[in-house]
Amino acid sequence: MVDVINYITRKSHKPLILIPILLMILSLLYLGIFGLNEGVDLKGGTLATVELKQPMTESDITSLVQQGLGIKEVQTSITDKTATITISGDVDVAEFTQKFQEKFNVLSFKNVGALLGQDAVMQIIYALIFAFVFMSATVFFIFRDFVPSIAIILSAVCNISIAVGGMSLFGIPVSVASVGALLMLIGYGVDTDIILTTRLLRRREGTVEDRATDACKTGITMSFAALASMIVLFVVVRVFIPSAQVLDDISAVLIMGLLSDLMSTWLMNLGILKWHMERGGHN
Repeated sequence: MVDVINYITRKSHKPLILIPILLMILSLLYLGIFGLNEGVDLKGGTLATVELKQPMTESDITSLVQQGLGIKEVQTSITDKTATITISGDVDVAEFTQKFQEKFNVLSFKNVGALLGQDAVMQIIYALIFAFVFMSATVFFIFRDFVPSIAIILSAVCNISIAVGGMSLFGIPVSVASVGALLMLIGYGVDTDIILTTRLLRRREGTVEDRATDACKTGITMSFAALASMIVLFVVVRVFIPSAQVLDDISAVLIMGLLSDLMSTWLMNLGILKWHMERGGHN
């Protein structure tokens, strides 16, 4: 690990800047081609409560409904002999009953509206825009330099872009849980960027490489601790509580976001700041 940190902080930084930028471009291209799945929170769906006629697991029911209806976004939770099935999109009750009457009895069946309407989605987008604007203004106020402000915003955009591209790649739907995880990533990503920027630009002890190494050790330790906790959460949910789809989505998005934050902060942002200081910036 020490060798990796020394390579990042002391070797040529310009080629390293390109790695997260290329990943961001690839993520945006993939997102533009394949798009994102909209969860029940965004487009509504169908909620069915059924009584099982035979012992079945949550994964068995989910696979059965997915194959029977041709719908990928299905969530299932079981309590005793009763299962609650959440299906993305509107489903006809007669079709549902006919296809699965041998497996379970339908106790209740209803269509549910979207929790996040178009107005709410636009408000989230506006909130993200204002967050980026105020973050850049705050950083500029503290450091009195445009380049660190732009670097932090670019790092946050790169971080979110790669995470959202990962959501598209692995089929994680846009939902209240995944949107919340993305907002958490913005805060965490800016936190590590501020640590780096403060150590490099505010401190005067040692060389630029020494200060970068010190910041890198602190930031990577923080990121690895957070990453390890999210991996443990993801594994525990997948193995022991597969019905907790919200925790599954949050942990998956945060794992991808934390990995992208490592690259966007310690490859791109660090490289930009070192390049800026080499050109005489922030003296």
